[in-house]
Amino acid sequence: MKYQLILQWPSYSIDCDSIISIEESLIENLSNNNDVDGHDIGAGEANIFILTNDPEGVFAEIRALLENDVYWPDIRAAYRDFAGAEDCVLWPKGYKNFKIG
Repeated sequence: MKYQLILQWPSYSIDCDSIISIEESLIENLSNNNDVDGHDIGAGEANIFILTNDPEGVFAEIRALLENDVYWPDIRAAYRDFAGAEDCVLWPKGYKNFKIG
């Protein structure tokens, strides 16, 4: 896989059980050419990592799955190329402060 897509929430807005539930839903529902690669919680954030060759395409799948979920309003999403390019923010549009703690 060429990219890592990161889904991120402020840790105050989501708990561990909810992150695991979302992660399991993604494992079950995303197309087969993507690999849900785990999660972490700490440093004020909760993250789910997805390996993919098409970050924008898989984010469209994720949005269709989660946009009506109670946790959608707080989600941030970005991806990075394993070759070392800077993070590219997908959501919310115009968001500039994406960091992984």
